[in-house]
Amino acid sequence: MENHFQIIIIGAGTGGIMTAASLINTNESLNVLIIDPSEKHYYQPAWTLVGAGTYDFKDTARQTKDLIPNGVTWLKNKVTEIHPEQNKISADNGTSYSYEYLVVAPGLVNNLSLVEGLEEAVKTGIVCSNYIDPEFTWKSLQSFKGGNALFTLPTTPIKCGGAPQKIMYLAADYFRRKGISDKVKITFALPGGVIFGVKEVAETLMKVIYRYHIDLKTLHGLFKIDPVNKIAYFKNEDRIVEIPFNFLHLAPPQEAPRFIKNSVLANEAGWLDVDINSLQHNKFQNIFGVGDVAGLPTAKTGAAIRKQVPVVVSNLINMILGAKPDNKSYNGYSSCPLVTGYGKMVLAEFNYKNEFTPDPNLKKMLISDSSKEHWRLWILKKYILPYLYWNKMLKGKEV
Repeated sequence: MENHFQIIIIGAGTGGIMTAASLINTNESLNVLIIDPSEKHYYQPAWTLVGAGTYDFKDTARQTKDLIPNGVTWLKNKVTEIHPEQNKISADNGTSYSYEYLVVAPGLVNNLSLVEGLEEAVKTGIVCSNYIDPEFTWKSLQSFKGGNALFTLPTTPIKCGGAPQKIMYLAADYFRRKGISDKVKITFALPGGVIFGVKEVAETLMKVIYRYHIDLKTLHGLFKIDPVNKIAYFKNEDRIVEIPFNFLHLAPPQEAPRFIKNSVLANEAGWLDVDINSLQHNKFQNIFGVGDVAGLPTAKTGAAIRKQVPVVVSNLINMILGAKPDNKSYNGYSSCPLVTGYGKMVLAEFNYKNEFTPDPNLKKMLISDSSKEHWRLWILKKYILPYLYWNKMLKGKEV
């Protein structure tokens, strides 16, 4: 059958491309299809730096066609529905495709409607977001002359939970270099109770908060923006807090794509329902999840995908060979490179238990404690990680 594939991968983002490359590297005779409508693939971790004027947006993009591994078929369409009982997917070209195994890696989507007034605020340029247009963030920072600078994030899970504070630290450093720090009041309002879930990293970040005189407001859940009067509204326990702003950067609310969220594949929270260690779907054994769409109690990052893909590939190969998918070694590893200013960074690496788990290879970079700020970690973020991403990760090679 022309429309039948051994393995179908939904998504040509980090998870999809890396899985496809790893599978083909393991067995080049596998019949693999990637389905994704995007012409461009972005290295989104660099968008933090784009928003602070220290990375070129053009350098974050590649043509998707150039990243599809040799031997893998790419269908430039969108998935509209998954039919797990029939082992089929439907695409927006009106055609169905059948599979023996399915890897679900479509990432997540922004849903601006979850915060009242946000769509209008974005459309009119009242708020900026590195998640939507990092070049506009940089323009907004350059034109800001002083007043209340508010940084916040939604009550939903988001990709790279640390990103909303990275741009805040870079902005604070930029204001200092520009000589307008005394005219700026920086507020960071977040729904959580702590600045970061990993104790060792949180201790460093609290010193950074203090250094930049940032007003930290915990347990503040954003629910409304008034773009005309420039006021953000938060729920803080049982009261409503209004915070006026002259500059507002936020991460938009995020969720799984609709064809997952509204399907039998989703858990109660609307994310792909997978085993947290094997990444195998909890109801359909021939389906696996990778990346941001997966309902896992860890941060949604590219670094997490780097550790998830080998587990998924190992389990898929086992199943194809008639063995059990018994690799349950994913421990929730994720990592967040927390830029704390121009030329400074902390690297938070952690697992499901929020234990600090630094990579031993950092010692080779002469970094003895990555929970502390270091200029070499900035070099890692700006130069080394993008190189490893394009040349190793996306080619399914070990990093």
